[in-house]
Amino acid sequence: MYDILIFGAGTAGLTAAIYGVRAGRSVAVLEESVYGGQIINTLEIENYPGIKKVSGVDYATGLFEQATALGAQVLFDAPVSVEKSDVFTVTTKRGKTLEAKSLILAVGAKNRPLGVEGEEKFTGRGISYCATCDGAFFRGKDVAVVGGGNTAIDDALFLTDYCNKVYLIHRRQGFRAEEAKLALLKDKQNLEFVLDSVVETVEGEETFSGVTVKNKESGAVRHIAVDGLFVAVGQVPATAITKDLVALDDYGYIVAGEDCKTSTEGIFAAGDCRTKQIRQLVTAAADGAIAALAACEYIRK
Repeated sequence: MYDILIFGAGTAGLTAAIYGVRAGRSVAVLEESVYGGQIINTLEIENYPGIKKVSGVDYATGLFEQATALGAQVLFDAPVSVEKSDVFTVTTKRGKTLEAKSLILAVGAKNRPLGVEGEEKFTGRGISYCATCDGAFFRGKDVAVVGGGNTAIDDALFLTDYCNKVYLIHRRQGFRAEEAKLALLKDKQNLEFVLDSVVETVEGEETFSGVTVKNKESGAVRHIAVDGLFVAVGQVPATAITKDLVALDDYGYIVAGEDCKTSTEGIFAAGDCRTKQIRQLVTAAADGAIAALAACEYIRK
């Protein structure tokens, strides 16, 4: 029996674990894959207060080591069902049964696919969702990045150091990314902007060979021959396990305010999976702290 059981070992989940154990509660974290969440794919973090610069992997490792050193348990397993009575009973993918007095849902989000024909076929065979993971495989080759946010700009910056040429395809003229990042990108000689354009098809028979893009303003269609395509068009919440537990909005995010309380008593939501305007490391950490303290208050009742 745990006081607090957390789904997800990203920034929100591990911060919640830190605050939970420091409040004297028994805490376990369920994580299906690797601790850290999406941030482990980020080459450098420069906007977290108090840390001038750190890699995503180093940041996540420090957070994991801090939580476990304090006494939080991280179980590399995944929840498959949850039942509520006086306590929450969770069955895991590995066949374990765990009980907890409260739950914190910090399941984060996953990469959004383009949704074009052939994308699934070539995923892992020319199409990737992580430039820092797979960029080195395309050293000296031509690649394309799709997206207009910070992740897409980070990916393009990273790839310009490895690849012969990088095309940045974005459906608008303007970008959502930080101006400082864009300024760095505009100085790259081996980068070409393909704006007001969307990917219509991905091409190739046995191997991936490129994309066809359509200009939304002129209607012009263009084939771009590339060896790799990196997709960075946002994320979708990984809330499938929570859909029968708590209320979700129309986009699949868990309905929870700044107090991190969900529609179900005893269940709290933290990080990118909850309804909010800003999804950043610092807001995920804040959510984790708030959710853990709210769980502690709930247990005391």
